[in-house]
Amino acid sequence: MKLYRSHLFIALLAIGSTACNKQLDTSPSNAVPEEIVLKSVANLTALSEGTWAAMMDDFYGGTFGNPGYKTITLVSEAMGNDVALITTKYSFAPVYRFTQMSDKTQSRLNAIWNQLYRIINNNNIIIANVDKVTGDAAAKKVLKGQALALRANTYLTIASFYQFSYLKDSLTKTAPIYTTPTTDTTRGNAKATLKEIYAQVFADLIEAKGLLEGYQRVAKYKINADVVNGLLARAYLNTGRWTLAAEAANTALKSYPLMPQADYGKGFNDVNNSEWIWGHPEIPSQSDGSYSFHFLDVSSASSYYYSFMADPFFGELFEAGDIRKTLFSWDGNPGREGWLQYKKFKFRADQTGDLVLMRSAEAHLIKAEGYAREGNITDGAAALNVLRTARGASAFDPAGASKEQLIEAILVERRKELWGEGFALADIIRNQLPVVRKPYVDAGGADRIVTVTTPDGKTKQVPAKYHSAFKFADGKDFTANSTNYIFVVPQAEEQNNPNLLK
Repeated sequence: MKLYRSHLFIALLAIGSTACNKQLDTSPSNAVPEEIVLKSVANLTALSEGTWAAMMDDFYGGTFGNPGYKTITLVSEAMGNDVALITTKYSFAPVYRFTQMSDKTQSRLNAIWNQLYRIINNNNIIIANVDKVTGDAAAKKVLKGQALALRANTYLTIASFYQFSYLKDSLTKTAPIYTTPTTDTTRGNAKATLKEIYAQVFADLIEAKGLLEGYQRVAKYKINADVVNGLLARAYLNTGRWTLAAEAANTALKSYPLMPQADYGKGFNDVNNSEWIWGHPEIPSQSDGSYSFHFLDVSSASSYYYSFMADPFFGELFEAGDIRKTLFSWDGNPGREGWLQYKKFKFRADQTGDLVLMRSAEAHLIKAEGYAREGNITDGAAALNVLRTARGASAFDPAGASKEQLIEAILVERRKELWGEGFALADIIRNQLPVVRKPYVDAGGADRIVTVTTPDGKTKQVPAKYHSAFKFADGKDFTANSTNYIFVVPQAEEQNNPNLLK
């Protein structure tokens, strides 16, 4: 493994109590060494802020195609069912066609892996030293809790994409665990099993929850007990601990009411949205993370790529009266005619957009699924219907419904509600499902014809555009539990870490 020493960035003095990460220069020409970082809680807090800024706003591997942590979101969506990608646009055609994430030499794989382990190592430095440095005891307690939670989130991400479902085989080797700081001379660890990784995730989150009890954050990018409960809900769901998943989700969502219907079409770009539990604010002077909107935003004139169009069959999942249905329209712009726009994500006027990481809508869905899988159809349907009613969709009728029917309805609702937020591939892996993509054609096999409105206000009929990749790159059909879905460990990691496969 290529291991990383951490440095405290010079711009310490710029951190303020309401500032988020915007005052930190995350790639300065000068840095002070680790021994100075380890003197005070203020310095460790600066390291935490710099780590967060780099995580969200640095381009992975130095390319616009990897806009920070949202790179994983974009990859997950492009590899799923419901994004019909315009493959002539920049960056994501290889993952959409399943030719990139299984290639150990690809730079994107290396960039994602290195960034995840940098985040882990920086938080390991904080966790290992925060109790020993000078400073306010309460501040040290909060900082340690946040570092534990962010480390847990990173390992949860690794567990979600670098191996099959925990419920398929929890003893499958996945990726190394590091809980202490590493240096250039540290010997790399062997791969741990999914069971061991989740044990670490749960240990970190449970400790973090206790440390953050009573903490009142000043901004939604700061991890508090609500975020921890949301992460616990995700981890419990992934590992089949259904009742605990429902309970943690219910606790996480209590302070975050579902947004009014009028807010749903505002662009998913505002961290102050009532149902955002965790999110990252962006401003024009530091907004590299907003670059993800160039792929997801398919309707703003300022969007460069507008490549994440919707599968027409996805659009048909929504019924009349559902506020989300109003966000669909057939694109009539030259060169884009016939693609189905889903206008969920939109740039703000200054070409920035805040980045969503967790919403109470997801928590309602975890609550519903946890109850449903436990066999509690009444409470599962009730939790699902809270969300469906808020969106203007018809309620699920539990009368006479089977457990399997309710679970299927919840999984479809996850696709509808969480589109573009990074759950597409993760849910396919978690639920041991195949990717499903079909041509949008009529009974005779001809492309369906749709009506579009051109920029001059005229209407015309054109063939509908839809998926262009219906099989794996080798020509084989999409199947459940395919190795093509799994992120592989980069070749450089295998070469640099002789212990990896022991």
